[in-house]
Amino acid sequence: MTTHHTLSVLVENKPGVLARVASLFSRRGFNIESLAVGPTEHSDISRMTIVVAVDELPLEQVTKQLNKLVNVLKIVEMDSDVSVQRELLLVKVRADAAARSQVLELIGLFRAKVVDVASDAVTVEATGTRDKLDALVRVLEPFGIKELVQSGMVALGRGSRSITDRSLRALERTA
Repeated sequence: MTTHHTLSVLVENKPGVLARVASLFSRRGFNIESLAVGPTEHSDISRMTIVVAVDELPLEQVTKQLNKLVNVLKIVEMDSDVSVQRELLLVKVRADAAARSQVLELIGLFRAKVVDVASDAVTVEATGTRDKLDALVRVLEPFGIKELVQSGMVALGRGSRSITDRSLRALERTA
């Protein structure tokens, strides 16, 4: 049985780190379902949010290997009940004059917003869980999807604690 795990990985913001992390997953035969990388509130640290599909192999194997990489500062599994997890979707849907009001009504139901309008199409921005975004795409498909792009998952733990504070202090001690 395949299970999905969301990992928040703090790394040093240096060239080549992403390639080394992705290579580690590939060598171990793990499939990365989603990968989003971006800066944190500290310019020296980047956060990778990795959603990995794990069959029978334990996730622990991959986290131990990640911890061995020099530029990895911290790894936290982000359980959905103790974290906020979102993806971004941009979708261009056919919406001529006859269908436009119906499309706009559906977009409103999903709390999405129109970010561009053309005479025969609208571009919609939506954020949420993968299930929510998939449902939005399903209801828009009958109108005709012209283009679609979806980001990888990003996640933060709930509450006031921050995993970057401790990691920044550790990075400063090694510098």
